Amino acid sequence: MATTKSTEIEVPEIRRERLTVNVLGRTPLILNRLSEKVLHELLMPKGRKNAAEKASSLKHDPMAEFRSSPHRINDDNAATLLAMPSTAFKGALRTAAIDVPGAAKSQIGRLTFIEGEYIAIHGVPQILMTPVRSADMNRTPDIRTRCIVPQWAATIHVHFASSIIKTTSIVNLLTQAGLTIGVGNWRPEKGSGTFGQFDIGMAETDSAFAEIVRTGGRAAQTAAMADPQAYDDQTEELLGWFDVEVRRRGFKVAA
Repeated sequence: MATTKSTEIEVPEIRRERLTVNVLGRTPLILNRLSEKVLHELLMPKGRKNAAEKASSLKHDPMAEFRSSPHRINDDNAATLLAMPSTAFKGALRTAAIDVPGAAKSQIGRLTFIEGEYIAIHGVPQILMTPVRSADMNRTPDIRTRCIVPQWAATIHVHFASSIIKTTSIVNLLTQAGLTIGVGNWRPEKGSGTFGQFDIGMAETDSAFAEIVRTGGRAAQTAAMADPQAYDDQTEELLGWFDVEVRRRGFKVAA
């Protein structure tokens, strides 16, 4: 009579570590979330406007679009007003693994996570208006208004399974992510942009990081969102033309 061998399954102990990383922007960060107007339209579409409705309503309200473009922290005691979903940095970390020998995107996704739902972004925002091509069949040109932070910094806390992946590997992946992936709109990951690149540091002694944290907190951001400066000459010219034209046509827009 054959005997059946019993095999005991052994699962090794999984150790978890928490790594605090300071992120210092190398290139400006473009913040752009779905606005409430877009979300409302997705929830309950109004349908196409007729010619009379188009003539009597504004296609764009730059200041309203600018103020609705970033994620915000609705806590008056928070260090910043501006924020990014932590999944943006997690996504950059995962995607960086594609270009690194010995790492796999899905595995890095399982072994790591970024603490918190949102990451506080330090830095003074400005208004950016750029021509874009819509995603329709005709690639219709349009103007998009977004919030841009020329000099920015953040602190992220990375949790990872240290019994499987080393701290140095996490640091190397984040360094790669800051160079080749980035975060926010028009980032290197998408191919044509260079925005949202970043460097990382392990201590809070970097003078550039400390200066952005000191001068780009909640009070400075609140003031800049209420009365923003134009990021470039094109934005300044478009805003000036729009202000004159909207008054001439008798429309009302956000102050």
